[in-house]
Amino acid sequence: MIGRLRGTLISKQPPWLMVEVGGVGYELEAPMSTIYDLPATGKEVTLLTHYAVKEDSVALYGFLHETERTLFRNLQKVSGIGAKISLAVLSGVSTSDFARLVQAGDVVALTKIPGIGKKTAERMIVELRDRVDGLGVTLPGAGIQANAAPLDPAGEATVALQQLGYKPAEVTRLVQKVAAEGDTAESIIRKALRAALGN
Repeated sequence: MIGRLRGTLISKQPPWLMVEVGGVGYELEAPMSTIYDLPATGKEVTLLTHYAVKEDSVALYGFLHETERTLFRNLQKVSGIGAKISLAVLSGVSTSDFARLVQAGDVVALTKIPGIGKKTAERMIVELRDRVDGLGVTLPGAGIQANAAPLDPAGEATVALQQLGYKPAEVTRLVQKVAAEGDTAESIIRKALRAALGN
């Protein structure tokens, strides 16, 4: 089991990260809530991790905050929810906002998150209501410096949003609606997610 990594941030192309520890490069998937707050590439970073072993694959997920990892793990205890939807939840709302939605039984707001239908939202409310009490900590959402990437910021944001489960046509509409000159990929993604969730 790998529970934490501390090393040099080599690359970040949402939702993928690479962290070098002792000469070994670890590839991780991370929610946008973590990616927003990462340092610039080349800097040291410490990530809490979740190590997942399936029949045909092994995956490593990274988080800056324990509340994120806790919610990620709790979400997957709900029938029909896997890692992809769990990352989409963490990318779409803060842990504290998610806790409020669950405690309020807000099915409509939860179904705006990619991959979550009405029945899944209802299961989440029933199964997670007692587990979200300790998640009422608002995560910071400060922007980070943009780094050189193969795509321009709008293109990078488009790829990341599609990987989070949004349909290509919807992604194109969202990016065109919110992108402004000088925006980083992270800021475009953040604004697009807010627009998609009606915030």
